Amino acid sequence: MTIKPSLDRRIQTLFPVALACLLLLGTARLVLDSLKSNQSSIFRVYGRQEGGEFKKPVFVLPKDRFEKGCNVFEGQWVWDNVSHPLYTEESCPYLVKQTTCQRNGRPDSFYQDWRWQPRACELPRFDPLKLLDILRGKRLMFIGDSVQRGQFESMVCMVQSVIPDGKKSFHRIPPMKIFKAEEYNASIEYYWAPFIVESISDHATNHTVLKRLVNLDSIAKHGKSWEGVDVLVFESYVWWMYKPSINATHGSTDDIQEFNVTTAYKLALETWAKWLESNINSIKQKVFFMSMSPTHLWSWEWRPGSDESCFNESYPIEGPYWGTGSNLQIMKIVDDILRESKINVTFLNITQLSEYRKDGHTTIYGERKGKLLTKEQRSDPKNFADCIHWCLPGVPDAWNEILYAYLLQNHQNFM
Repeated sequence: MTIKPSLDRRIQTLFPVALACLLLLGTARLVLDSLKSNQSSIFRVYGRQEGGEFKKPVFVLPKDRFEKGCNVFEGQWVWDNVSHPLYTEESCPYLVKQTTCQRNGRPDSFYQDWRWQPRACELPRFDPLKLLDILRGKRLMFIGDSVQRGQFESMVCMVQSVIPDGKKSFHRIPPMKIFKAEEYNASIEYYWAPFIVESISDHATNHTVLKRLVNLDSIAKHGKSWEGVDVLVFESYVWWMYKPSINATHGSTDDIQEFNVTTAYKLALETWAKWLESNINSIKQKVFFMSMSPTHLWSWEWRPGSDESCFNESYPIEGPYWGTGSNLQIMKIVDDILRESKINVTFLNITQLSEYRKDGHTTIYGERKGKLLTKEQRSDPKNFADCIHWCLPGVPDAWNEILYAYLLQNHQNFM
């Protein structure tokens, strides 16, 4: 009897098992070596705390997303002094005087306690940790005029309280403001560009709406600061509407002509759309466009027979309402440009929901030309009330809750 063939068969049977074990051990070693390195994809996504400990990731759950097909811009304002406001003037050191109505003497605070409720679905409850997780390693930039600056300040105030002192910073680098969450390597930024395209009003502080000259086909100077930004939120309206005509150039900068505002606005947005097509990577970047922020300059629009401003208004308008300060031609231009754009731009149509909020403006409790109103000016609200800008906390917080909801919609927990 011979044993050798049987031994050979055993060796042949065991060889694949041994080879598989060696491959498994080698793979495990590579994984462990990767985890020890900061180059690990896990650390690239979630970061790493000092001492090598894992950061606890914040996951976006199905309940954090609103139902597909729901129009979050249709709904009503509901009284909610339990969950709102999302912050206070005292808790946020980054608010400018223009928006701190309580500190500036406004006697009521009802405007802070309204929450936007869509008719057909629920907006996710704002969670600053989830937003910071979405923004980890990224930049969110608001681009536009002083109304857009208010939205930027609102977003900073909504997230900053969960970030420890020493782990956040705020820098003013005109025409920009930059808030950084250090541990997340994330930034929320603002860029002053009241017309989106270039103009003589592009200086962050030295500008006036009384003198407007817009270069309708020039955007490259601004665009250099927007390149590579992960989330861009554009807005431009109020500065266009000071008068029905505007001085502008299209082609030679020496050929200044008077344009109808709607014509000029269309040309400017066409220039912007071309910039998007040449510079935006839709896979890596998200672009939003805010619809116009409404004004409430004349009380007769919501209270026939009166002749006041938005001063001393404490409650939203009930029922259908559309003020004369919101230009439907401009809305159609924006819609047409976005439909034709080769880049996917999410349109945040906050105009109608904001139309109801005649109570939310700074009125006599803000700034005029960089200074708080004098006693004499405050005594004349019909001429001096600001019915364009918004108190904070206030209406722009709802805009950001909607922006947050859209950022949640397509966020992937693992990249």
